[in-house]
Amino acid sequence: QVQLVESGGGLVQAGGSLRLSCAVSGSIFSIKAMGWYRQAPGKQRELVAAIPSGGRTNYADSVKGRFTISRDIPKNTVYLQMNSLKPEDTAVYYCNTETTAGGSNWGQGTQVTVST
Repeated sequence: QVQLVESGGGLVQAGGSLRLSCAVSGSIFSIKAMGWYRQAPGKQRELVAAIPSGGRTNYADSVKGRFTISRDIPKNTVYLQMNSLKPEDTAVYYCNTETTAGGSNWGQGTQVTVST
């Protein structure tokens, strides 16, 4: 089992920056990919960025060039650096891991609100 705890959300003006963190614990050896998703009111949850183990990062077209996903292996933490934020980035952001056994784990979510 993998446990995820997100932090770093908040209220920011358009054009500002935030960095989300996701602390990972538990069966870390079983993780094959980590990612960030978001869900805005009335919309489906969508992939924002992903970082597979040993693979290339990938991003939603809407955040390319503005967001960066990274991981600190010794700290068991994955980050999402968000720059040039827009009001349409407002959502609850969730950390996700996929395991080699085919399982998926989610954090509790952290609210990001971008004001005009």
